[in-house]
Amino acid sequence: MMKWEKLIIPEGLPASESGQQRSQFEKDYDRIIFSSPFRNLQAKTQVFPLPEQDFVHTRLTHSLEVSSVGRSLGKSAGSFLLEKYPELKAKQLQPFDIGGIVAAAALAHDIGNPPFGHAGEEGISDFFRFHPKGHCWKTQCSSQEWEDLTHFEGNAQGFRMLMDRNNGIYISPPTLAAFTKYPRPSWTFAEDQKRRSQKKFGFFTSNLADYSELMEMMAIPTLAPNCWMRHPLAFLVEAADDICYSIIDLEDGCTMGLVSLEETIALLAAIIGDRFSAQKLEKYATNQQKLAILRAMAINQLIEETDMVFQEKEPLLLVGDFDQALTDCIPSAKALGAINALSVAKIYRSQPVLEKEAAGYQVLEGLLETFGEALYHHHFFREKFSGQNKSILRLLPDQLVLTGPQSAYSILRGLMDFISGMTDKYALSLYRRVKGISLPNT
Repeated sequence: MMKWEKLIIPEGLPASESGQQRSQFEKDYDRIIFSSPFRNLQAKTQVFPLPEQDFVHTRLTHSLEVSSVGRSLGKSAGSFLLEKYPELKAKQLQPFDIGGIVAAAALAHDIGNPPFGHAGEEGISDFFRFHPKGHCWKTQCSSQEWEDLTHFEGNAQGFRMLMDRNNGIYISPPTLAAFTKYPRPSWTFAEDQKRRSQKKFGFFTSNLADYSELMEMMAIPTLAPNCWMRHPLAFLVEAADDICYSIIDLEDGCTMGLVSLEETIALLAAIIGDRFSAQKLEKYATNQQKLAILRAMAINQLIEETDMVFQEKEPLLLVGDFDQALTDCIPSAKALGAINALSVAKIYRSQPVLEKEAAGYQVLEGLLETFGEALYHHHFFREKFSGQNKSILRLLPDQLVLTGPQSAYSILRGLMDFISGMTDKYALSLYRRVKGISLPNT
């Protein structure tokens, strides 16, 4: 059974003190928001590609909103936990400490996403699965390493970014554990694969030792070898994301004209319930104002419902007997399901989104083909190392082309860092240049 004291204040991590200007978890938040990987989210697609409208969300605005909702959920959970467990009060913890953990973890939840969103993840994976110039690396990798490469995962890349000291983030163990929604590597599963925490994986093989040490520090038990229970606060991070993408993607879909205003109002009213008033809504002059007030009311309702479910399920979270999305258990779960079903049909499969995805596959395959071939020839097939390869390698960070011995996996992980960290626009621009489709300054 997990203990909140260990989960929030593992050994060596000081609690907040009255004289401190910032708590440890506020420092986590600040380090993330000032980091280069986080800044790059401003030009990565949320749903709609490279939007010209300011009011359509990017990964950056989405992450900020998820963090805001996460803070509210965390503070409510913190008030409940401090009341239930007096030993936490004795450690000078405050509700804003728990809110700070969830807010910081939620802020970083998309920090490892590649260009072009989920299409980018699949594009990278498909290159190693199916492309001859990707598949040639297989003999140089272990089976576990190859599983990572053929199943690129933004959550695992995010963990890698947060652990990488070159990024200067250094977040605390509780925030890092709350960030990790899928506490297993790519090649291990718990026996019960219906558990929500088994849906994906949360760290690469190269970070297994890091994650194992993190779990030991907070005394989080395993479900199977190299597969752990979730940190309970990870459920709140997940809920904040679920709430925001459901409501915000619907709002953006309405703004873009893919969903009618009438349909959007009906879907949000189903969540708001008795507090919805069509008469009051008509007092707002513009559709944008109507959407904004409905969005705020719906999110507030979902936060309240999620908080109640968290309190109810908290004993089960500590022993690992609850492993579902909190938003699947709230009274508005059916209404959220209706929104998500409509979003799939009318938003995620709309022409602009599908065109973006198709372009993403081509761009990422092209970049991996070009840089991957040059690296493979440089490190493993010198007789094929051409002048073109040499020129291409000059575009990569120096540490990727060192002549000393390196494993194929570490080389490819570095290449993934380089490509997955790109913004959509930069990836497209670089693809055009290395393929000779356009030249610099033309």
